[in-house]
Amino acid sequence: MSVVFPAKPITLLKTTGGDDFPVNRVFCVGRSYAAHAREMGADPVREAPFFFTKWAETVVNAAPEDDLEIPYPPETTSFHHEVELVVAIGKTGSQIAVEQAQSHIWGYAVGLDMTRRDLQAGAKAKGRPWDVAKNVENSCPTGRLQPIAGCGPITAGAISLQVNGALRQSGDIADMIWTVPEIIADLSRFYTLAAGDLIYTGTPAGVGPVVSGDRISCEIAGLAPLSVRIGGS
Repeated sequence: MSVVFPAKPITLLKTTGGDDFPVNRVFCVGRSYAAHAREMGADPVREAPFFFTKWAETVVNAAPEDDLEIPYPPETTSFHHEVELVVAIGKTGSQIAVEQAQSHIWGYAVGLDMTRRDLQAGAKAKGRPWDVAKNVENSCPTGRLQPIAGCGPITAGAISLQVNGALRQSGDIADMIWTVPEIIADLSRFYTLAAGDLIYTGTPAGVGPVVSGDRISCEIAGLAPLSVRIGGS
């Protein structure tokens, strides 16, 4: 087979067992914690979740021993942190029942959905998509994936984020408006989920800006922690 130029490499995430998990697609849930929905000016009624997507290339492997640095992106003066539970899908399925959703989970990780908040606010005001605010290179640093076989289903547990040692975000996975199985079931109505897909399940309240030189430290009970430094532009 002849190609015009070499194909881009597959995005890989390290697992706690040392294996590589190939990333297929990235789905994100908007406003999945009531307190965060309120801080973003929304009413957190329990309607169906809504989703947006990001490129697989936005995912940055951040194994705990790495000194990971991501650049401060261009065209923003308000780059915000959002710590999230990441769910890794391990098998294909569509129209998945809530009761069967757990069987499609390969594992979990701590992740960040970094956001150009000023561009997102501008897009919202004009009724435009959020792509330039959310689909940003290096905007999804993600820790080691923990297989569900090793930790069991995650339905509760502390989730937190610190910037330079100061607590910014704190909550519990149990505070999510929709459970992980409900999110998987709803998403599978619109897409055939496949092995390698990642779902970033939303963030608790306390999102805020970071600047070059800041150190972001993220934890979810039972999962490998995540530490990221913000570099220059």
